[in-house]
Amino acid sequence: MASLDYPPALRRMIAQLKVLPGLGPRSAERLMLHLMGDVPRVANLVEALQEAAQRVVACPECGFFCESDADCELCFHPQRQRHLICVVEQAADVLRLERSGAYRGLYHVLGGRLSPLDHVTAEDLRLESLSRRVVALGAREVILATGSDVEGEATASFIRDLLRGIPGLMVSRLAQGLPAGGGLDHADELTLYQALNGRRECS
Repeated sequence: MASLDYPPALRRMIAQLKVLPGLGPRSAERLMLHLMGDVPRVANLVEALQEAAQRVVACPECGFFCESDADCELCFHPQRQRHLICVVEQAADVLRLERSGAYRGLYHVLGGRLSPLDHVTAEDLRLESLSRRVVALGAREVILATGSDVEGEATASFIRDLLRGIPGLMVSRLAQGLPAGGGLDHADELTLYQALNGRRECS
């Protein structure tokens, strides 16, 4: 006798759920069971996913999310400092920076970072549109907010070379070092190195 399993529709649901980041087979199975315990919730989730798929697109200018029938809130906000462009890897990074309340310029989402091992090259990222925007906006500063790992550093270095030679443009990098509330006993060597090199005068 064949071993008992979930019906095919539920197995397909588990297969789709486990491709999401952070969900393995067991987590996908638990999520499926949770959803099936409240069938109206499944219908609401399906409706929300369909609406997002139909209405939400990446802004052709900055790469952040916007609705297809509306202007991008970032690009068209009248109080944004249009001479500043902050370059990030993913759309979620925009919200992380926005929530800090420390930045009021424009953004440019690359859609990833250079990673030869994963076959991600410069052609796969939104680099050509970045250099075009910098010139078109007459930007005075581009802030590189890519990660501090090997791929993030390689991406930042590539962008520095790409933008070199644009008159009047400064390319800067987010300071890196010790996290707020952290001590030296929890910092690794690279973090300490970056903290020492990024030190500034006490005023």
